[in-house]
Amino acid sequence: MKSIVSKIALSFVLLIIYSCKTETKQEIAVSSANTVRYAKGFSIENYTGYSVVTVKNPWPKASKTYTYILQEKDGVLPDSLKQNPIIRIPIQTIVVTSTTHIPSLEMLDEENSLIGFPNLNYISSEKVRARIDAGKVKELGNNKTLNTEVILDLQPNIIIGYGIDNNNPTLDNLQKSGLKVMLNGDWNEETALGKTEWIKFFGALYGKQKQADELFTKIEEDFLKTIEIAKLATSTPTILAGDMFEDRWYLPKGTSWGSLLLKQANGNYLWQETSGTGSLSLSFETVFEKGKNAAFWITSGQFSSLKEMTDSNPHYAQFDAFTNKNVYSFSGKKGKTGGILYYELAPNRPDIVLKDLVKIMHPELLAGYEPFFFEKLR
Repeated sequence: MKSIVSKIALSFVLLIIYSCKTETKQEIAVSSANTVRYAKGFSIENYTGYSVVTVKNPWPKASKTYTYILQEKDGVLPDSLKQNPIIRIPIQTIVVTSTTHIPSLEMLDEENSLIGFPNLNYISSEKVRARIDAGKVKELGNNKTLNTEVILDLQPNIIIGYGIDNNNPTLDNLQKSGLKVMLNGDWNEETALGKTEWIKFFGALYGKQKQADELFTKIEEDFLKTIEIAKLATSTPTILAGDMFEDRWYLPKGTSWGSLLLKQANGNYLWQETSGTGSLSLSFETVFEKGKNAAFWITSGQFSSLKEMTDSNPHYAQFDAFTNKNVYSFSGKKGKTGGILYYELAPNRPDIVLKDLVKIMHPELLAGYEPFFFEKLR
């Protein structure tokens, strides 16, 4: 009798263990591993009926992680996830707050879902400007002080916000009013492909992850191919960047995406040994001492001609790159209301930026290619 009871008990234990193993296998079978490979600020994990989007670094040194649940129609969520913000997908209407978000919508053929944006004049996209002119995209004021009345009237499915710190009371109030808010940290990525990969973030919202993956893969392939072409260069010219704003010279820090692009184009950016992803703020004298003999000068978007530069600061003419007319800027391509296209599109299209830089420094490597963003100042 004792032996029979023991066998029954053992069978019961084995059944429980087997059932647990089976459930674990089923759970693994209906999920996919994170496909985000370059971006450090977010991840996407897909399950049957829903996805989990985790945003880890929406601003420098952020200590909090944000988890969002994207629920498909009829998707069933486990109780353990229901305390997180839940967004029903695919979304139909959206408010974004940075021009860097606009190209992702356009590339995914979802620009018609945009119904509100702060500072509409900054938008350069022709398709979105046509919607603005038709009154289909509403002005929302400034990013820090969004017009909550207009947004509450619009009732977008999702608001994509960003912040430079953990202080945006407007977004907090919108969430308290029942609207869905997600943070986007594309601007805080350190690499070009890391920035671009945020298109997958938007792809998940529209139920277009496959399309977003394909778009990113094409950009990635072209980008990596151009890096290999740049390695064939027989020289590594010195590069000066930025220019004066008020009484300081601003130029990229050495581990910023702009600095890394110059290096990947086989250029010797003179401040590439500095650390940080933002901008250096230096005196004119400091920059002149180090950058006077630089072969090329990539300026900011302030100036559209050499004369504009010397009108602003006559001392610019003392640099070799200025004397040799090797000064380049992305200021020439602007939207209808003055927004500079580079600031909007470049983070999504580093493949084009890199080709431009290679063409500038090593023109023999890209015969027949005409730079898209950059032009030589005259």
